[in-house]
Amino acid sequence: MVGGEYNLFMSNSALRVLVATAVVTSGFCAPLLRGQTVAPLITPTSAADRAEAIGIFKELIEINTTDTTLGNVTNAAVAMQKRFMDAGFAASEVHLLGPAPHKQNLVVRIKGTSSAKPVLFLGHIDVVEALPKDWHTDPFKFVEKDGYYYGRGTQDMKDSDAALVATFLRLHREGYKPARHLVLALTADEEGGSYNGADWLVQNHRELVDAAFVINPDSGGIELEHGKPIVADVEATEKVYADYQVTATNPGGHSSRPRPDNAIYELTAALNKLQSYSFPFELNGVTRAYFEALSKQEKGQTAEDIRKILATPPDMEAAARLSAEPGFNSNFRTTCVATRLAAGHANNALAQTAQANVNCRIFPGHSPEQIRKELIGIFGNPQLTVKYVSDAGEVSDTAPDRKAIVPPPPLKEVFEPLTELVNTIWPGTPVTPVMENGASDSIYFAQAGIPSYGFSAIALERDDDRAHGQDERLPVDSYAKSLGFFYAFTKALGK
Repeated sequence: MVGGEYNLFMSNSALRVLVATAVVTSGFCAPLLRGQTVAPLITPTSAADRAEAIGIFKELIEINTTDTTLGNVTNAAVAMQKRFMDAGFAASEVHLLGPAPHKQNLVVRIKGTSSAKPVLFLGHIDVVEALPKDWHTDPFKFVEKDGYYYGRGTQDMKDSDAALVATFLRLHREGYKPARHLVLALTADEEGGSYNGADWLVQNHRELVDAAFVINPDSGGIELEHGKPIVADVEATEKVYADYQVTATNPGGHSSRPRPDNAIYELTAALNKLQSYSFPFELNGVTRAYFEALSKQEKGQTAEDIRKILATPPDMEAAARLSAEPGFNSNFRTTCVATRLAAGHANNALAQTAQANVNCRIFPGHSPEQIRKELIGIFGNPQLTVKYVSDAGEVSDTAPDRKAIVPPPPLKEVFEPLTELVNTIWPGTPVTPVMENGASDSIYFAQAGIPSYGFSAIALERDDDRAHGQDERLPVDSYAKSLGFFYAFTKALGK
């Protein structure tokens, strides 16, 4: 509720609990403290239900859904379709559809008894490529060891996909009849490719995914520090994703006669400038609310530095100390980093062309075109070209002028049960809006005017974020707790 006051109550009689009463400029509320007692909503997950959920998780992990010749998103969608059909879902409520044979999406509905707009749960089922030679386990085998599940997608985001599939199956098995329709969309190409399923569904089958609001577990969750819950993040806005093609060209020549304007040297000099450059420090309403909540949880120098960056004016020395931690740094500014390199045509020749992909995550309020121009200024070399690369891989001289999504209002029907459940499972953990530093499919629904909220119910150590990286893993306990959360949360939203 923009411009007003809104209270969020959490359960647990022994605790002082969070209430969002301070309105920030984004329209989201900053958490403060208040007492309230609400009965816990958690229903224990039976051994059989948990075994089924683990089986679904395993099946999804072991289906390669990368955007490669070996990957196929449709295989995963079909496998989940079979589970729903075998469970007795009506064929009219299970839709397999998409723009290409290997890029099919799955949309499943539990019909409600009222005419209220549905609740949509959104999860992409594609994953980033993983090379077996880089891992200590097979990335496409579901491995449990030392209290973790290993495999590509265990964090991003087949864990939540599996939990939601298991939740829908459990509710159907129990004969649950919600007031609202409950819709689950499992989609393609959030992690790359030319057929983004969320966008395609919004554009071509809005009637299947139209909703009062969207819950997207691709972002948000519980931050742990040495096993202690610190904060429960709910995505309120996200950075803008942008890729840029940076190219140096040169006539080349024989490698026995090196030249200082070698295309590779020109490019690496530019990338070294980017490495040493720091985009300006920024806070907005959402990130300020996040750090205000965090300042009450952190200790020592970190807590002191957070208080200093929240002051007016912010203390830049404190900001620099905090920026040494990548998670904090990405919340403070636009970030750009080289992710791919290509150069040269022969071992004994100077490169005629050297090219890099620079990936940027742009702080809300700035456009891809603005950052493209800023990169040109950082490089300071008129011999380089900086072009924008679209999601479909199309290269253009200019970039879009679009900016980040506007944060949705903090709907009581979403935040009240979410906050109660967080405090039941992770007692005393503050619920606070955050800015997603990556990117998610929430943007397509936000652009369509459908409020979208990111929360995964997954608890992870801050220094154990392995999404997109080597040996991706998820704590066994985190997955178990997410099952209890999603079952109770889904029922609460369906009322």
